[in-house]
Amino acid sequence: MTIRANDSKGLWLYFLIAYAFSWAFWIPDALAAHGVVMPAGLAGFLASPLNPAAFGPLFSALLLTLLQQGWKGVLQLLKRGIDFRFKKAWLLVILLLPFVLFGGSVWASSLAGVRPIDLSVVSNPPYALIAFFVILFTAGPLQEEFGWRGYALPRLQSRFDALTSSIILGFFWWLWHLPAVFIPGRFMTDDLAVFLALSVVITLTAILFTWIYNNTNGSVLAAILAHASMNWSIWLAMPNMKMDLPTSGFMIAFLGAAVLVIVKNWGAAQLSRERD
Repeated sequence: MTIRANDSKGLWLYFLIAYAFSWAFWIPDALAAHGVVMPAGLAGFLASPLNPAAFGPLFSALLLTLLQQGWKGVLQLLKRGIDFRFKKAWLLVILLLPFVLFGGSVWASSLAGVRPIDLSVVSNPPYALIAFFVILFTAGPLQEEFGWRGYALPRLQSRFDALTSSIILGFFWWLWHLPAVFIPGRFMTDDLAVFLALSVVITLTAILFTWIYNNTNGSVLAAILAHASMNWSIWLAMPNMKMDLPTSGFMIAFLGAAVLVIVKNWGAAQLSRERD
C-alpha cells in the first residue's frame, strides 16, 4: 500500500533546510580545497569523515517532523527505517536489481573498453561483504533516505503522480550534491559535464526507488537498503568511484530500460499495482 501524506505542508521548507545544512559544510570545504585560507582546525574538520554535510536530508526531515508532529511523529518516521512489513520477495529486488543495473552498467563499460576492469574488490569477498555494511551506515543511505523518501516523497505524491514526484525529487536529490563536485574525493566526479549527465542517472534512480518504496508499503528501510545496494554495486565494479561520461551513458541506458519496463507495467500514476 502506498503511503500518502495528508498534505504537502513543509515540503519546500524541507528542501531549503536540507540544502542549507549540507551546503553550509560543503561550500567551506570546497573553498578550503581550492586555496581559501581558514583556521587549520576548521579546514581539517571539514575535510575529515566527521564533516556532517551528508546529514542534511536527515536533519531537515527530523526537525520538520518534530515541529509538525512532535516526538511521536519523529518516532514513527524512525520506525519506518526498520519496517519489514512488505512481501519478502521485494527484498531480492531491493538488493539484486541495483546490483544488476548499476554494477552491470559499470562492468559493461569495462567490457566495452571504456575503462579497465578492476577486480581488486571482488577478489576479496570478506572485505567486500563488510564494506556493504560500512556503506549502509556511513556512505549515504542512512543520512539521506529518511529525508528523500521518508519525508519528501510522500508529500510530493500527495500533490503529483508518482512519476512526476520522482522526477521532481530526482532533480533536488541531484542538485543537492553540487558543492561536493568541487571537493576532491568527496563525490563521484569533479567534472561538471559528468555531473550534468548524472542528473539523468539520479532522476532515473529516483523513479526506481519510488517504485520500490510504493510497493513496500512506504518502507524507508527498503529505500535505505536499495541505496546501500546501489552504492555498494558501483564500488564493487568501480573501486575508485570515479564516474566518466561513457560509463554514465551505460548507466542511463540500463536504468532507462528498467524505468520504461516499470512505467509500462506498473503505471506512471502510482508506480504500483496496489490501489488506495
